[in-house]
Amino acid sequence: MAAAWCRVLRAARVPCRGARAASSSGSASSSSRDEVLQDKRARILSRGLPKQKPIEGVKQVLVVASGKGGVGKSTAAVNIALALAANDSTKEVGLLDADIYGPSIPKMMNLKGNPELTPISLQMYLVSCWKVKLVLYCFSMSMGFLIDETAPVVWRGLMVMSAVEKLLRQVDWGQLDYLVIDMPPGTGDVQLSVSQNIPVAGAVIISTPQDVALLDARKGAEMFRKVHVPVLGLVQNMSVFQCPKCKHETHIFGADGVRDLAKTLGLDVLGDIPLHVNIRETCDSGQPVVISQPQSDAAKAYLKIAMEIVRRLPVPPA
Repeated sequence: MAAAWCRVLRAARVPCRGARAASSSGSASSSSRDEVLQDKRARILSRGLPKQKPIEGVKQVLVVASGKGGVGKSTAAVNIALALAANDSTKEVGLLDADIYGPSIPKMMNLKGNPELTPISLQMYLVSCWKVKLVLYCFSMSMGFLIDETAPVVWRGLMVMSAVEKLLRQVDWGQLDYLVIDMPPGTGDVQLSVSQNIPVAGAVIISTPQDVALLDARKGAEMFRKVHVPVLGLVQNMSVFQCPKCKHETHIFGADGVRDLAKTLGLDVLGDIPLHVNIRETCDSGQPVVISQPQSDAAKAYLKIAMEIVRRLPVPPA
């Protein structure tokens, strides 16, 4: 029994009484093991971060993040992607749903079915999900196409990062001017995997004016700065509610919280999106407001934000 406990303590590098006699003979082997571990650690650290590799055919990548869930980030990502294409009919826009655990883009874009495979490269490819006036194209990819709608994704971090890598690299995006990535909440594996493996032209932070949401929005912005991703600005979502009967305006989540945070961080506010039932209803029905109600105030807010984003993006590579 004592010998067994000694083995446990030695494994934890805690000296035990029975091990004193053998301590001198074992010190040499212990030091050699330490040297091997130190050498291995040094080799790993010398590799540094993975080298960023552009996605073939994609000129610029834009990430839409929030830090906190439930602030309307995915709704904003969908409408921003469509607004980018609506503002300039010559641009082709892609939308990647990087929320592995809770993909919602297929429902919002009214897309079902499985991606098809090209016969040569075995890459997944998608047809355009929208083809309306001005020949508007928007390509979309999500884990929601690959799993059952009600099935939970119970994966560890390495599996999530592997899935993100496949969505980035094994999808035939064709030639895109912009790829909008809808990021999951938080500042974890997916955010690091995306920002370290591909060049990201800029990040947009979505938040409500509520203090609790702003705490996480600030963390999200600081995280992108740490990994050297330019933060293009903040979007104040659900900024104001206007009563449809009396037109009285109420700041349900507070007023100007995002503006105050932007000043603190030295960032711009790209625009305000109202809290409007049409935004929710159109996304739930798979007809985003930018497409189904382009003349509405909500759609105009997204179109303005898309213009502000383009103004702040660096000049794309030739």
